[in-house]
Amino acid sequence: MIKNILVAVLAMIVFTGCIKSKCDYNECAVKASNAEIQAVKDYLASHGITNAVQHCSGMFYVIQNAGADKRPTACSGVNVSYKGMLTNGVVFDQGTIDLGLDGVIRGWRNGIPQIGAGGFIQLYIPPSLGYGSSANDPIPANSILVFDVVLNAHN
Repeated sequence: MIKNILVAVLAMIVFTGCIKSKCDYNECAVKASNAEIQAVKDYLASHGITNAVQHCSGMFYVIQNAGADKRPTACSGVNVSYKGMLTNGVVFDQGTIDLGLDGVIRGWRNGIPQIGAGGFIQLYIPPSLGYGSSANDPIPANSILVFDVVLNAHN
């Protein structure tokens, strides 16, 4: 009987370890180049945005409303309302969507966990944390992305 309990406990530990490793994510593992970071800084300065915080990855964000204390992780499912813009002000996408943060661009995966449910954040994402050198119609290659994001809910 003790052998069966020991086997069950070991199986739970192994299973729990597998679940945890499935969502392993290091938000600072990929960092934008100095040139990309400088381009975002130049954009912020030209628009009088002085309160943006630089994330370890090189993206910038401004928290307009922190929302609830409990925050999502980089692997959470979320419901967000958003507007995505290019630096020339062109809106390329907007809406409300349910999605997993493990399946989005790094800028979102790093930025959205900065707020809780009900929070509002502005993200300034260098190309390498967005779509990089690939054009994603209507987003040109190597574009800085600007997002207004409201986190409606997360699990």
